[in-house]
Amino acid sequence: MKRIRALLTLASLAFLLLGCPKPESSSAMKVGLLTPGSVNDNGWNAIAYEGLQEIHKQLHAEISNQETKTPAEFEEGFRSYGEKGYDLAFGHGFEFQDAALKAGKQYPKTIFITTSGSSVAPNVSPMVFELEQATYLLGVIAGRESKTGKAGVVGGINLPSIASTFLAFRAGAQSVNPNFEVKEIYTGNFDDAGAAKLATLSLINAGCDFIFHQANEAGRGVFQACQERKVRCFGSNKNQNDMAPDVIVASAVLDVPGAFVYMAKLVHDHKFKPQIYWLGRRQRVVSLVWNDRLKSSISPQTVAEVEKLDAAIQAGTFTVPRGKF
Repeated sequence: MKRIRALLTLASLAFLLLGCPKPESSSAMKVGLLTPGSVNDNGWNAIAYEGLQEIHKQLHAEISNQETKTPAEFEEGFRSYGEKGYDLAFGHGFEFQDAALKAGKQYPKTIFITTSGSSVAPNVSPMVFELEQATYLLGVIAGRESKTGKAGVVGGINLPSIASTFLAFRAGAQSVNPNFEVKEIYTGNFDDAGAAKLATLSLINAGCDFIFHQANEAGRGVFQACQERKVRCFGSNKNQNDMAPDVIVASAVLDVPGAFVYMAKLVHDHKFKPQIYWLGRRQRVVSLVWNDRLKSSISPQTVAEVEKLDAAIQAGTFTVPRGKF
């Protein structure tokens, strides 16, 4: 009899352990990311994906990424996250604003964040990265060190956020040489490295001896042209110095992973407020990173001037010009 009871007890225990469904971890935060290009670009999209991975690592969140290239895909991507009950969805770029506002009205329980812009709603906000604070310094370097008095900038799509970084670059160069000329070309996309290379070669042929890009994946073509022609250039958004260490003097860098985690924690802790989140040098989100291999080729006077300006920007005693958007 005792043996039968023992077997029944074991059977009951086995049913409880194996037969009952395991509770789902419904409390896990869900975070989605829409990028306008490949996260393997070693630049703008890559740093966003790194931020998503950090959110997963630090907050144990369930994460998702979608590559979207058209306004229709922006809207569909945001709607998919809203329908699935995601807590937070990032749209990585100025161009995601309209889609975020539309999805925000339809899915009020999801927070939609764009990484640039000015659109604010109860559950929609932009994080504005003040990359201009670093591109201004790159302009100062070009203005001081150029032998031709000309630099070139290569953009992908002509977006206000990108045009603003070019404006700051030009302002920095002309602050030390009022006659300095900055020529710019937009290729119309962020993927065509061949087009970016041709644009860069045309700028070099026009006398530009420093090149700065905001072309995302296509930036590889910019670096290829500069390597072939031995023309100095700059990296953008991510520290790209190692991509072409013989020609990239410095990179204008964004700590997007840190910014993403900051925003995710606000949402996770129910501290999010709809507003424009300005993130720049003072918040340590923006920085200029020298290529140690080439820094010695820049005159000590230029390096000292850049570092003095950088300190003033960080202290808030110097304001870098930027576009209005």
